[in-house]
Amino acid sequence: MSVEFLLTTLVVVVTPGTGVIYTMAAGLARGTRAAVVAAFGCTLGIIPHMLAAITGLAALLHASALAFQILKYLGVAYLVYMAVSTLRDKGALTVERDDTPRSARKVILSGVLVNILNPKLTLFFFAFLPQFVHTGASSAVPQMLLLSGVFMLVTFLVFVGYGRFAAAMRNQVLSRPKVLTWMRRVFAGAFVGLGARLALT
Repeated sequence: MSVEFLLTTLVVVVTPGTGVIYTMAAGLARGTRAAVVAAFGCTLGIIPHMLAAITGLAALLHASALAFQILKYLGVAYLVYMAVSTLRDKGALTVERDDTPRSARKVILSGVLVNILNPKLTLFFFAFLPQFVHTGASSAVPQMLLLSGVFMLVTFLVFVGYGRFAAAMRNQVLSRPKVLTWMRRVFAGAFVGLGARLALT
């Protein structure tokens, strides 16, 4: 495993995207536990990208403009849905004083969907990951599994860090209703912005 791969992984993961936004929103909503659960869900959402790269779906998407367009606009639609949900103050993105645990299954499912449709992950697994596989090896599958596992571990740890930071700011947000309103708008705007960028890709 090369230093270049680790640095590329760190840059891709640390750069704020849909998963980071969702995890931080979960931390603001329900605290550290929810942030960890959201980070876990986002990490699980990496698996389909990994499987697609290993099984050759990348080649299909590259060859079929229709398949790529379908995937892209599904991602756009889900990001718009997340933005609307945030503005309406519903779901896992609601910041509340009640610390009653929300359904972990729902938080994980949303995290999985966020990252399944994350164009940054698609780019990483379909374009960059194969570059770090040694062509001289008898099989590329074990290497890709190892590299993907490292990427998932780094993703989980970084997202937990983002989430814990957001959870630490939760009391300040809760005590200031205007801050809460603006936070919802910022998160919603971020989802719309990411959706617009994906649509124009």
